[in-house]
Amino acid sequence: MRTDSVLRCDAMNALVQTLGMVDAERFISMVKRDTFDYTEWRRGLWNDMTIDEIYAEAAAQSENR
Repeated sequence: MRTDSVLRCDAMNALVQTLGMVDAERFISMVKRDTFDYTEWRRGLWNDMTIDEIYAEAAAQSENR
């Protein structure tokens, strides 16, 4: 298991690679100031997708790395 510090660093690197430095910082700022409930958001995230569609999207993302 990675330490919290390593996990934070890896997550920030992933955000920067995906969004670019400016948008990654904007995203972090939004999350920090918002009353965002991750658990509630997560519950409805894939409600309109089948397990096969979710798998296909995950596989496609994995191939793009």
